[in-house]
This record gives sequence, C-alpha cells and structure tokens, in this order.
Amino acid sequence: MTFADLKENFRRNKLAYFYILPSFVLLGFVVIYPFVYNLIISFSNMSLTHFRDWKLIGLEQYFKVFTEPVFYVLFAKTVVWTVVNLIFHVGIGVSLALLLHRPLPGRAIFRTLLILPWAMPQYITALTWRGMFNYEYGSFNLILQQILNLPPVQWLSDPIGAYAAATITNIWLGFPFMMIIALGGLQSIPKELYEAAEVDGASAWRQFWTITAPLLKPVMVPAITLGVIWTFNNFNVIWLVSDAGKPADSTHILVSFVYRQAFNYYRYGYAAALSLVIFGILLIFGIRFIRQTQATKAVY
Repeated sequence: MTFADLKENFRRNKLAYFYILPSFVLLGFVVIYPFVYNLIISFSNMSLTHFRDWKLIGLEQYFKVFTEPVFYVLFAKTVVWTVVNLIFHVGIGVSLALLLHRPLPGRAIFRTLLILPWAMPQYITALTWRGMFNYEYGSFNLILQQILNLPPVQWLSDPIGAYAAATITNIWLGFPFMMIIALGGLQSIPKELYEAAEVDGASAWRQFWTITAPLLKPVMVPAITLGVIWTFNNFNVIWLVSDAGKPADSTHILVSFVYRQAFNYYRYGYAAALSLVIFGILLIFGIRFIRQTQATKAVY
C-alpha cells in the first residue's frame, strides 16, 4: 500500500481510524517508546555514576557484550535451557493431545486439569515449586528419603541441581500450551483421511507420520516459535526458583543476566545493548525458522 492509498483510505474511513487511535497511542507508550529509549541508551554510557549526565559513546557497549566471555557462556546455557524445555514441551504436549483426542471417559475433566499449570500465574507456580525443592522440607526430598530410601538432593544450593529444578518447573508450566495447540490441530484433521489409511493397511505409526504430523505442522511451527521466544526470555522461573541466580550466579540465562546487570549493578547502557542483542537473535531465529519449515505454506 502506497502513501497515496493510505491517505485515500484514511479520508474514506476517518471514523474507523478515530476508533483505533487510542490503541495506537497506548501501543506507542508501552511498546514503541520503551523500545526506542532502550535503543538510544544502548549507545550510551548510562550507569549509576552517569545516570544524569550520560552521553552517547557509539558501539562501545555492544563491543563489551561480544568481547566478554560471559556472553558466550550464558548464550550456550540459554540455548541448552531452551532446547531441553522445548523438547519436553512439544513431546509431552503432543502425546497428551493424541491421548485426549481419543474417546476417553472423563476427557473433559482431564483437559481442564491439564491446562491448570499454564493457566496459573507463573510466579505462584515458580515459588510453589521452589518450596517443593527445599532440602529439608521439600516434597521431592521427602519422596526420595521416605519412599525410595535415597539420600536427599541439594536442589537449590548446587548449580546443576538448581538448573535442573528450574528446568523441571518450566516443563510443568509449558507443556499445556503445546497440548492445547496440538489438540486444536488434531480436531481440524478430517477423519476420512485416517479411514482411508486404515483401508490401505497403514499402521498407527505410519498414519502419524504421513497424516497427523504434516497436518499439524502449520499450527505447531508457530507455536514452537513462540515457545522458543518465551522460553529463551523466561525470566520468572529462573529468577524465582533459583532465588536470583543462586548459587553464586551460576543459574543465570541471558535475560536474567540482563536484569542483574541493569538493576543490581546499574550498568544500564550495557544491559540495554545486551537486551537488543537478545532481540536480534530471536528475530533472526523466528524469521529463519518459519521460512525453513514453510509453516505458512498450505497443506494439500
């Protein structure tokens, strides 16, 4: 649409533009202005010592981001965190969707119960699971000791244990979303395709790979893309379960490290630059992933 077309459209539909104007104003205040401000200070030396008298210093903050080894360590940890979570989110979600798609007694009740982890506020779930991982009184160690006769695990005071605890919590939070998306996709697949496959003698496994998987792809790829973005940027679970990255800041991922730099060490310019690097990584990933998987291509 050219500017002339937009001008003509505005002339004909002034009332419609008037109705959506408050939304654009709100969008400008909560999205556009913070993004532009963050972009500006990423080129500055804003910090606790230069909070009022900050100035633009070019690409120096970006140079710090890419020259400090901590960025690459945290990036690798964030990728592992994202991949592990998404494997379980999609695997558990699709498996449960396939199960709930069958005529089972009490299916509506199971659907409601399984959506609860996703429906509950993240911070409540994260704090609840953190209590379950408590060394002395947590339910996980009580099960290990009293039922399995195993020694308790230092879940939250050991780097690997804290990382595993946060991962388990996020898996619990994330699989219901994938389940609902997959279930909606399954309900849109014509039953006649499965009936024809059964007539041809196709096994259940072959039906899944030749009918279910291709027809689920257009709905699952955007869901996986969103899942990657949400998990990559999942600040709440990491911060709350590990109690701000403990022990010794060993459980940080990139987004929690940005928060640490901005609001604990007051390196605002550096944190802004790193946040934009994260934004760029996710933007490139989202575009390339959708293009390579051809998620928007029609399935015939």
